[in-house]
Amino acid sequence: MPKSEAAARTNRVLIAEDQLIAEGLRKLLECEFESIMIVGNEHELFAIVANSRPDVVLLDIDIPRLNGIEATRRFSKISPATRVVIITAQTDPQYIVEAFSAGASGYVLKRCAVSELVTAIRRVLEGQTYVTPLMEDYYEPTAKESAQRRTVQLTVRQREVLRLIAKGCTAKEIANALNLSAKTAVFHRMAIMDKLGLRTTAELTRYALNHGIVSGASEPPSPAAGQEGNQGDCGALAQVAGK
Repeated sequence: MPKSEAAARTNRVLIAEDQLIAEGLRKLLECEFESIMIVGNEHELFAIVANSRPDVVLLDIDIPRLNGIEATRRFSKISPATRVVIITAQTDPQYIVEAFSAGASGYVLKRCAVSELVTAIRRVLEGQTYVTPLMEDYYEPTAKESAQRRTVQLTVRQREVLRLIAKGCTAKEIANALNLSAKTAVFHRMAIMDKLGLRTTAELTRYALNHGIVSGASEPPSPAAGQEGNQGDCGALAQVAGK
């Protein structure tokens, strides 16, 4: 198990949701995070947050007898280090604006896959924010969050993989160029996306261009040892690169 995944298992996650939904979420998240608690009413919620100081609270905006936005504001006072991920069915843009203004770090729709919720939790644990793709057009990162993304340090191998991704290479082409297995190439791609807080090839391409990892002109990838002459250009840069 990668080090980041092993570390994630030690984090404490508190689920503030309808009991039935909360139990279902706990079962789905147990294999990813070791300590998962459930709370069903506001009195228990604030007491647990104050005493246990969970790392992340998964909070439904519309939990009965509880204003999720106001609860998020209170968390910042009773446990400043606790991060909040809103899980909701609400798609009204006003909710996402209010949630982040109140101090939330993530906003995920209930219709999302469990894998997306896991990604959201890991992102906020790393000090980043996460917005479900369907709602991200309504959220503008702060200058501080943008700076955090810009200062993320990639390893030499990750920069090599990102360079080839930005040139349009498939996982198989990246594996051949760098003398890796296709599975390892895919793993590097996922690690890069998690580290940068990016979700699409277009976003990765823009990042690579903006940070000098690849130039705007098409150029062939550098072959790995023993692979000279086997690989040509993986393809033109994505059309969105200049957008």
